[in-house]
Amino acid sequence: MMTERTNERPRTDAGQRTHALRLEAVTKVYGKNDRGVRALDGVSVDIARGSFTAVMGPSGSGKSTFLHCAAGLDKPSSGKAWIGDTELGGMNETQLTKLRRQRIGFVFQAFNLIPSLSVRQNVDLPLRLAGERLDGQWLEQILHRVGLDGRAGHRPSELSGGQQQRVAIARALITRPDVIFGDEPTGALDTVTAKEILSLLRSCVDETGQTVVMVTHDPVAASYADTVLFLADGRIADRMHAPTADRVADRMTHLGAWA
Repeated sequence: MMTERTNERPRTDAGQRTHALRLEAVTKVYGKNDRGVRALDGVSVDIARGSFTAVMGPSGSGKSTFLHCAAGLDKPSSGKAWIGDTELGGMNETQLTKLRRQRIGFVFQAFNLIPSLSVRQNVDLPLRLAGERLDGQWLEQILHRVGLDGRAGHRPSELSGGQQQRVAIARALITRPDVIFGDEPTGALDTVTAKEILSLLRSCVDETGQTVVMVTHDPVAASYADTVLFLADGRIADRMHAPTADRVADRMTHLGAWA
């Protein structure tokens, strides 16, 4: 069992921050007519810059759809979504692709590294795809921050699972994004390594003001966040600030069909 983080963590005054992302009455329906599935049902939420938010809920609650709509990977059926002050609804796919490359970082359960590329090449890939110049000093800072000093020339096959996820986090950080979205980022890792990765994400928030939004099924993982959003039947059923693993686990037993 992964150990819950118990140390008190520094917090900034949310009233002094602007939002990193915002959803306003977002509804997403898959399919048409009576056969349509309402994956999100009028979801509204502001997530402040420099915060760590976990998103939880039973299977089918809308967690993945929430992430996809918030990150511009999918368009809402109705409602609006913003990254910072940029409203996504009026953007075409080319503009959305550019925004995701420059202003959003992604960390997935599958590390999604390119096997033929080195650590350095995997990390700077978003910049090369965007046609931007690499700041070598910034790259070195990021590799140091995620604990990959001396590994820049290694290929993914030469790294452990935890190290590969560190590469994915470094890749997410390289563009200095508005938000990092994590989709079960510790799901493929053992409990000790998962704790290290969660601590790394926590430090990105506390030490550099990064914004992290993480979908997870694990109450212990959620305990690393500042706030947990609970989804049920496509709606936000509850919010929990300063979560603990026990409180999160208890709340999960009273959501939607699990109630």
